[in-house]
Amino acid sequence: MEYAAIRHFADKRYCYAMAKGHFLIRLEVKKGDAAKVILHTQDKYLPIRYMDTRKAQPMEIACSDNYLDYYEAEVEIDMVCLRYFFEIEDHEGKTVYYGNHNFYDQCITSIDRMYDCPQTLREEERFELPAWAENKVIYQIFPSRFAADEDVPEETWYQAPIDSKADLKGSLRGIIRHFDHIRNLGVDILYMTPIFRSDSVHKYNIHDYYQIDPAFGDREDLKELVKLAHENGMYVILDGVFNHTGIDFFAFRDIREKQEKSAYLDWYYIQSFPLVMEWGKRPSYKTFSYAGYMPKVNLDNPETADYFINVGAYWIRECDIDGWRLDVADEIGHRFWKRFRREMKAVKKDVLVVGEIWHYAGDFLEGDEWDSVMNYPFYDSVVDLVAREETFPSDFLGSRNFVKGNLNKGLEGYLWNFIDSHDTARFLHSAGNDIRKQKLAAAMQLLLPGMPMIYYGDEVGMEGGPDPDCRRGMLWEESRQNRECLEYYRRLIRIRHDYPGLTKGKLVKEYADDGRGILYMERGWEGGSLILIFHVREEEIVLPGLEGRQNLVTGQGFSGTLGDYEAAVLADF
Repeated sequence: MEYAAIRHFADKRYCYAMAKGHFLIRLEVKKGDAAKVILHTQDKYLPIRYMDTRKAQPMEIACSDNYLDYYEAEVEIDMVCLRYFFEIEDHEGKTVYYGNHNFYDQCITSIDRMYDCPQTLREEERFELPAWAENKVIYQIFPSRFAADEDVPEETWYQAPIDSKADLKGSLRGIIRHFDHIRNLGVDILYMTPIFRSDSVHKYNIHDYYQIDPAFGDREDLKELVKLAHENGMYVILDGVFNHTGIDFFAFRDIREKQEKSAYLDWYYIQSFPLVMEWGKRPSYKTFSYAGYMPKVNLDNPETADYFINVGAYWIRECDIDGWRLDVADEIGHRFWKRFRREMKAVKKDVLVVGEIWHYAGDFLEGDEWDSVMNYPFYDSVVDLVAREETFPSDFLGSRNFVKGNLNKGLEGYLWNFIDSHDTARFLHSAGNDIRKQKLAAAMQLLLPGMPMIYYGDEVGMEGGPDPDCRRGMLWEESRQNRECLEYYRRLIRIRHDYPGLTKGKLVKEYADDGRGILYMERGWEGGSLILIFHVREEEIVLPGLEGRQNLVTGQGFSGTLGDYEAAVLADF
């Protein structure tokens, strides 16, 4: 048994309240090392001679990544403080006891050698997530390229490849005009990239956070769109660009004009004067990346923080939006995000706060900052496995379970699972225009727990290379759409909505067969089961023993075989 791999901290990641009196405790052990793990608990303040509160319960493997098994147990407690330790037995029958970061050969009896869990403290810092958002399907729109409310010549709208400055006249009224497409797709949430005043197509260099860009419309248009969404049981999330502004934002404009004498010097990270803003030269102030037209704001400055907190609250109050997706959020300090969460939730208790981060985000997801993240580990895993065929099913499962094993259990249904976005090449492009791979990736996205995010146009087979070519005009002419792909997306979303066991059911079994290119997952639900099978290779395979079950994807009985890059959902109720 490798002791160095055994890991537990009595903190919000390994020991936390799921509800009042209901706690989850987690232990990491080297993969395959343990034959049995038992959790021992007792009351800290009641001596055994007066009342024996000791309990022992087996822990189960919740998931495994490529290196670790994540053992979990759920306990019911009603006490001031819980003390606990672990009993770990290896496959040769040797037992070790682990408490307060030390190992013992004998069963631990001293509470000072146990881990400590104050019940009230953990309950007060419980991760409370907006119930409405769990496992909902998101539709991402790049407003300038999605739909216009005026006639645009075909040669302009459908230009490909497209550059970063092409003006396709997309607008909020264009989205309203094509709202039936979004509704008929079956999605639950509409997420738009920035819509505030800016001189770019992408609007990530904002000049005025209190004004809708005139090219997109006005405040009344946004209100109408939000109202339309709400009337149809949908939600609206806006893009919050609080890491940086545009150079014509009032505070930076004042610095440009007054240099060292500006009253707004502390709003940014100015390194020297005169300002260096020329293309091809490193700016003399901090920016997003090294883009001089996107100066980074100093949110550690109270005045700056107040401004952006007020912006976030304003649009919730003014237009009743349901959440913020936060751009470049991992480059902003925890102190600001803790305040942002408190103040947004004070305006609207169930508002959704989602950060953009391109890697593991555990330190932002402890219940006092973000509700979720854009799940880049999912994106990377699907692209590597399906589009590029550079990895194996076990790699996908390992990556997915690393995230699952290291985050709060409640977050599984909130991670934004996507296969492409405005910042990446279209999945279809990455997959060499193989629509079979696109459909398989969509199935993995739409049939697993989380919040699947569909990038506009994927459902009709849109193509496009890396940014900016991934931001082409939406395919509105039916002759340009892959209608079979559209129906496939609609079918998957219907299945997701009709069978909540796919996302909420108890995981009974999962495995990866790298030799045959299979991911297999089985979930129990309401006395029956749902089996998900993803075949990630170009060949036909036989799956004996599963014939005759209803395949929800095809609507027919399962033949026992899967073809190239094919997915199946087998229902047994």
